[in-house]
Order: sequence, then structure tokens, then C-alpha cells
Amino acid sequence: MKMEVSKDAAAWFKRELLLRDGAYIRLFPRYSSGGGLHPGFSLGIADEPPGRPAVQTDQAGIIFYMEEQDLWYMEGYSLAIVYSEAEDDIEYVYKPEAVAGVQNE
Repeated sequence: MKMEVSKDAAAWFKRELLLRDGAYIRLFPRYSSGGGLHPGFSLGIADEPPGRPAVQTDQAGIIFYMEEQDLWYMEGYSLAIVYSEAEDDIEYVYKPEAVAGVQNE
């Protein structure tokens, strides 16, 4: 699983959560009436240091990560976090990952 965060999305996190360089943002599945990849779940965010990070990326001095126990949510997908200027909000973009011997269309 790969995770990418655009510079504009990282700037949004800094502005909205009043983050400083070196801050951590945890992404985790949570119960939700909406849904992303899985009905009844969506990605939550928390400003907290990692315990057992399995994937992480650094953008604009902020470290974004997911813990080992949360990776089930992203199985088979990569995540891009982008900024929507029209909504002044972030968006999660889920991209199917190629599996050995299987072509994605």
C-alpha cells in the first residue's frame, strides 16, 4: 500500500489542525454512516504519534501514517490525499493496486 499527500492537502491539515512541523497525523478506519471503501466505515484522522506504523509519508513537515492493525481498510488500494479548492477540504482518492498476474482496467 502506498500513501501520497499533496502539498496543498498538507497545508490544509496544518491550517485546520494548527499543526507544526514534526506533527503526526494518524489515518484509521472508523464507524461511519457514510463510507469510503467499505460500507459503514470511513477514514478518521488523529493528531497523535505512531505506535506501530506500517506505512507513512512525510509532506510539508507533517508525517502521515497508518498503524499495522488498520491496514485491512486499504487492502488492495493505495491512498492519495488531495485538496479540493472548491470545497476547501481534503479528499481521499482510493487507487486499486496491481496484483501479480491480474490486470487492472
